[in-house]
Amino acid sequence: MKVLRMAVAVVLVSLAVSQVAGPYGGVTAHVATLAAERSDSAPFFAGIGDADSLKATMDRRFAEAQQKLDRLVAVKGPRTVENTLRLYDDLKIDVDSVLGPSGIIAQAHPDERMRQTADAAAERARAMGTDLVLNRAVYDALAAIDLGHADAQAKYYVQRELRDFRLNGVDRDEATRERIGKLQRELNAANQEFLRNIRANTRTITIASAADLAGLPPDFIARLKPDANGVMSLTTNISTIIPVLTFAKSDDVRKRLYIEWTNIAYPENLAILGRMLATRAEIAHLIGFNSYADYDMADRMVGSSKAASEFIDRVAASSKARAEREYEELLKRKRQDVPGATAVNAWENAYYTELVRRSIFDFNALSVREYFPFDRVRQGVFDVTSRLFGVTYRPAKDVPVWHPSVEAYEMLDKGEVIGRFYLDMHPRPNKQNNSPLSSTVRAGVAGRRLPEVVVIGGVPGGQAGDPGLLTHDDAKTFFHEFGHLVAAIVAGNGKWMGLTRSAERDFGETTSQMLEEWMWDPATLATFAKHYQTNEPIPAALVNRMRRANEFGKAIGPTGVRGQMVLARLSLSLHDRDSKTVDSTAVLREANEKYMPSPFVEGTHRQASMTHLANRNYASGYYTYMWSLVIAKDLFSKFDPKDLLAPGVAHKFRDKVLAPGGSKPAAALVEDFLGRPFNAHAWEAWLNRDPS
Repeated sequence: MKVLRMAVAVVLVSLAVSQVAGPYGGVTAHVATLAAERSDSAPFFAGIGDADSLKATMDRRFAEAQQKLDRLVAVKGPRTVENTLRLYDDLKIDVDSVLGPSGIIAQAHPDERMRQTADAAAERARAMGTDLVLNRAVYDALAAIDLGHADAQAKYYVQRELRDFRLNGVDRDEATRERIGKLQRELNAANQEFLRNIRANTRTITIASAADLAGLPPDFIARLKPDANGVMSLTTNISTIIPVLTFAKSDDVRKRLYIEWTNIAYPENLAILGRMLATRAEIAHLIGFNSYADYDMADRMVGSSKAASEFIDRVAASSKARAEREYEELLKRKRQDVPGATAVNAWENAYYTELVRRSIFDFNALSVREYFPFDRVRQGVFDVTSRLFGVTYRPAKDVPVWHPSVEAYEMLDKGEVIGRFYLDMHPRPNKQNNSPLSSTVRAGVAGRRLPEVVVIGGVPGGQAGDPGLLTHDDAKTFFHEFGHLVAAIVAGNGKWMGLTRSAERDFGETTSQMLEEWMWDPATLATFAKHYQTNEPIPAALVNRMRRANEFGKAIGPTGVRGQMVLARLSLSLHDRDSKTVDSTAVLREANEKYMPSPFVEGTHRQASMTHLANRNYASGYYTYMWSLVIAKDLFSKFDPKDLLAPGVAHKFRDKVLAPGGSKPAAALVEDFLGRPFNAHAWEAWLNRDPS
């Protein structure tokens, strides 16, 4: 997910500046000394063999959290950082120890009972979190802490938590707090139901013969298993959708699969979405905001729904001329196949974008897949991030996982393990296959709690004899999600767990979007993008053709700026008005008509499967991707394009942006790295750049 601009303030993940030292800005001797003393370094899935053991583990953690809450409220005498803030942070750790593992198990475990048990535990943990931020006694305890001799990090932590308590309504009367709590629990349940429906609603179309698969790569076709009558099925998993929409010559196949894909979890999720919108609106009104969108923007860099709306329109205006040029090229190419055509439809966008790139730039996206077998891309991700950030990786031994295809690794800094991560990269039934994601399953604390992160994807590979040939976009997305992973682990070795997560949520995509840049660099790609049969590195000339071809479609291509603005406007408009009047399909249609030249496809309901709408970080704020991209382009301008693998600037980035994490607002982190406030100049240059 990608995208754009402006400045205000942000917080990401945690690490005290006083604990950062050395040329790599990594974990210091302080952390190395404490590493042996970690009290929570066992793999998160250890001891969880079935649904009963999962429930018992989570029940124990709930009990521990309740004990800490009781102790926190009962503290006698003056409130201090040690007797109150530390206990509060430990309480948050206990809640996180339920929420993180439960979320992954619910999304990816193959056993239905395990998923149900995890869902129940996650819902209970969210309810506990809701109750916590509405607990006036806890708020008063934090407000009473004597911060006279506290360090800057502790002061910032308390300041931020008190703000978040107020944003959750803790300063309202008791009856209002009770109502908010009830609504939050209802919203959490609705969000989970929305996501469950998406996971359970993979759709298919059938095709009568292999002739309908013309244009698709042979290895893709080889994975399809015809039934006794020779009929084959195509699913709406992302690993199928992208190649079919991009390469299938059959307009009928592309159209039918597109319609099924855009109707995942329809109609059931439309009613659930309506409940979500109404509940969010009531919560916002009870806390004192005119709309949920304004409430949601109050702790973001953008600051208000009005500013977010203006940002979306600025992005759209900046890309308008380019969008019109690109659409004319698509229509011109379509008319070679369909004389007199007057429109390029949504299911034709990726297909004709690919054909234009072939005809104008002599680039065929299929020509690079042979250089991106999954195993080598994975190793390339490791090698590139290792060189940039001064960390190393190794397989984690004797680590239990929830499916045989899941791989576990450790991240090390100067020989010390600073994090563990899991790659669950291939599609299977009852797993979140709709879009890739990175999830922090355990937020870390220096010397006490080893951070763990899971990356879930749906790319080819993982089967005997299947090299798992990825598209360049697949590989780029892998790098993107790994950027989240690196940020979470590097920042997950700080003093406070509560400062490991982004407070200003529209900064969260910045590191990942910046890391995508290395996937366009010929020298970087030559280190790992090697032909799966000959081992020859990808030719620089081919990479350069790919880069030039990618300039086409920047505005309206499959992942183009204006398509991003459709989703950004959709998420904002669902939340910035009276929820009783919202027709989500009409909002989607209006956004499409405003920003995309292709006509809206009647009978489709993309909002029903848009997982972001059930995620608080993105609910009304999908603009976050473009906002973060503006910052990412500015940050990237500090790197030497002739030597992107040089470690100097990357180490500074780790020191100034990744390692401090949530101990500073994001705008301050960026200014520390750039030496000035960020601006949109680099993004504008990128948008307006033409093939050279």
